[in-house]
Amino acid sequence: MDDLAAISRLKFRYLRSLDTKSWDEFADTMIPEATATYSEYLQFESRDAFLAFMRNTLGPHVITEHRCDHPEIDIEGDTATGTWYLADTVLIPAHNMLLRGAAFYSDRYIRCDDGHWRISHTGYERTYEVVLSLSDLPSLRLTSSRWGLIAKEDGIASVERNPGAAAPPREELGPEAE
Repeated sequence: MDDLAAISRLKFRYLRSLDTKSWDEFADTMIPEATATYSEYLQFESRDAFLAFMRNTLGPHVITEHRCDHPEIDIEGDTATGTWYLADTVLIPAHNMLLRGAAFYSDRYIRCDDGHWRISHTGYERTYEVVLSLSDLPSLRLTSSRWGLIAKEDGIASVERNPGAAAPPREELGPEAE
């Protein structure tokens, strides 16, 4: 795999592991000394500090979707820089909140001794961010989530969910599934 493809794959793995809350895999996308900057108030001086913040802030009670495209990647030997266009959605059912936004990521990468590229710095600058109350969207229903959250008439509820279990046959779901 060429370096450009490897760096793109790294960024996509970073986003997927963030959204699936696969924290060990997320940590492996960065070097231990990695830094992150998301505003003058949200800065991290190590991977561990950044990871602790993400685990605490974006746990299973928060549903996220991060998409990056339009990469502009420049490679010089074993270092590289990248600019990515981000579109993200954050859904926090317990707070009745939906956030949508866009930004430009600015990343730095380094090829490690094992030959794999990892992030040495990441961060973004927002182009916009909007926050909506789910109360303003009376027809919105969360009908499925990886973490077993669903919408009910009286709010959001947790349901028992085993992601590895097979779905019941369609005829067992009843007529409301049609």
